[in-house]
Amino acid sequence: MSAAQPSGDPSLRRYLEHPRGGPTVLRIVLGTQLRRLREAAGITREAAGDAIRGSHAKISRLELGRVSCKERDVADLLTLYNVTDESIRSDFLKLARRTSTPGWWHQYGDVLPGWFETHIGLEEAASVIRTYEVQFVPGLLQTADYARAVTQLGHPRASAEEIERRVQLRVQRQELLTVPDAPRVWAVIDEASLRRPLGGPEVMAGQLRHLLKRAELPNVTVQIAPFSLGGLAAAGGPITILRFLEPDLPDIVYLEQLTSALYLDKRDDVDHYLAVMDRLSAQSESPRESLAMLERLLKES
Repeated sequence: MSAAQPSGDPSLRRYLEHPRGGPTVLRIVLGTQLRRLREAAGITREAAGDAIRGSHAKISRLELGRVSCKERDVADLLTLYNVTDESIRSDFLKLARRTSTPGWWHQYGDVLPGWFETHIGLEEAASVIRTYEVQFVPGLLQTADYARAVTQLGHPRASAEEIERRVQLRVQRQELLTVPDAPRVWAVIDEASLRRPLGGPEVMAGQLRHLLKRAELPNVTVQIAPFSLGGLAAAGGPITILRFLEPDLPDIVYLEQLTSALYLDKRDDVDHYLAVMDRLSAQSESPRESLAMLERLLKES
């Protein structure tokens, strides 16, 4: 191992042999490792940018995992950082190649915005997904009919074919819940979203039954935030927090907006939203009482 290689880093080989999350996560892992090498070598982003015929901004995007990496650029950076061990260089170059391999969601590129593509990749790699929804049932727990009604509401000018493509994408995302080593999904759902008959009474009844069924999965927890709570700490909008087993991936807060999203990974930001989520979970109905509440809502529908 080169002296420039930070001691104690997890082996890149683990990510090569057991990829999870596709190119999105691999880009972040590769970028994090390259940043550590650069900092250990005492080299500035400007100097690194010059080495690959780019700018410090290009190095910043690469280290944050925002872009895929050319093998030539990675090789030049490893040389600059004095990484000469051929096995280490080989692992880095293999990882660079993998960052350009499309994820399964690439087939939906016609209806998938770039800002949401990142979320799907992170979702695939997460070990825990905590989410709070104000207006809708969380996407991972929606039926196809309910997802269709949500999609039509958000894309009123879309063709029937485009609507179906978006619904197919959402349904395929949900396969994540039943794969081996599936993430734990902990959803807090505002009562308002369950009483709003989106798609009509039959669609809503089907959605309530689906929630009850999904809550039977050992890795899915559903809580309802009832009207009786009054004001909520997260009243500003939906929140999703993604946690990962991989040491190179920090917890990430995902805040979706109408035509974009924010991804927060600074410790102070994450801690703030974790505290908000903890308060919501503590104040909401227990999982057992939430299931009883779903049963009552189903009878009323």
